[in-house]
Amino acid sequence: MSRRIALAYSGGLDTTIAIPWLREQFAADVVAVAVDVGQREDLAAAVARATLAGASSVDVIDATETFAEEFIGPAIQANALYEGVYPLSTALARPLIVRHLVDAARVHGADAVAHGCTGKGNDQVRFEAGIAALDPELEVLAPARTWGMTREEEVDYALARGLPLTVSRGRIYSVDENLWGRSVEGGRLEDPAVEPTEDAYAWTTSPLLAPGEPGWVEIEFEEGLPVAAAGETELRDIVRALNVLGGHHGLGRIDHIESRVVGIKSREVYECPAATILIAAHRALEALSLPKDLLRFKRGVEDRFSELVYDGLWFTPLREALQAFIRSSQARVSGQVAMKLYKGFLSIAGRESPHSLYDARLATYGSGDTFDAAAAAGFVQLWGLPSKVWARAGRRRFVAAPKEVDAGAAPVPAT
Repeated sequence: MSRRIALAYSGGLDTTIAIPWLREQFAADVVAVAVDVGQREDLAAAVARATLAGASSVDVIDATETFAEEFIGPAIQANALYEGVYPLSTALARPLIVRHLVDAARVHGADAVAHGCTGKGNDQVRFEAGIAALDPELEVLAPARTWGMTREEEVDYALARGLPLTVSRGRIYSVDENLWGRSVEGGRLEDPAVEPTEDAYAWTTSPLLAPGEPGWVEIEFEEGLPVAAAGETELRDIVRALNVLGGHHGLGRIDHIESRVVGIKSREVYECPAATILIAAHRALEALSLPKDLLRFKRGVEDRFSELVYDGLWFTPLREALQAFIRSSQARVSGQVAMKLYKGFLSIAGRESPHSLYDARLATYGSGDTFDAAAAAGFVQLWGLPSKVWARAGRRRFVAAPKEVDAGAAPVPAT
């Protein structure tokens, strides 16, 4: 009886040649599982490539709405940025793809699953840690980690078998797309001293060529989630619209040297216009509606949440607990934020909330000031009291006269 393997299929070079490789190595039927998470790709063409490559069947799952509601929404509430820079676009989609891959393996009676991740990347960790959490009995195969081919050799492998390609030897980038962003690596980008050329970008206009007039958008939030922007009211559609608007104004280009899970540094180029806009707007609204101690504590939670997503630890109790805290912090994060977009730059033009902690009567230096300045003197004195006590104690130690000692006695060591 032949084996059956469920393959997470992206339609790219690695997963396309993985189909004949798995068939040849394991005499297996290969079920290609393509999960639509909002990538700008012709899925019908991807299905055709998988079929031509030898897949016995191809499952296409529309998971865009789920991706927006269950993954992007919580990431916005968490202001999720790995190393304070990367909005986790690729990382955030992996646990959803893993979930559908494991489900497909069960439906098709597969005894193994496979992915197209390399041995240097983060995605191998994300896939395999997720699979282990959802079905620890499934065998996991990693062809791209096993076959030892360079990108150029992979192209030759595909051409030798008459497989259709989406890359060439002259322009070999590794690209991943979904609703939340686009990531690009490889080729000329492997030299961090060299500026990315325009052919690396597909979603964003060069800021130099962006419109000379600024763009404006107002985003409405309810409990930390966007509910209206750019004429859209569904999160999936809001993200799509802001990707187009932000990209038109040259917004969302990220060039990052990041620390991979496997311990190496890599140069990654991202395009994340909607993520850039929404996280900035959400932060502005939180600053208006949340108290200082909650904001400060939440920053640490956000960093840890982002690390867990990046490190492939979505299916863990800690991620669930951190997300529950983040969700609870958002009850009053409602209101509107106006944004100005201009030649790659983003600024907050205004913000308002029914839960605003900003009180003009307390903040003003003009007429109508209700702040009790006389109370500040005692507050400042008590606030600085620990520092004053510390300073006095230190001064006494250093200026105190030395004790007299008997001339014949051994010297007393300084303390």
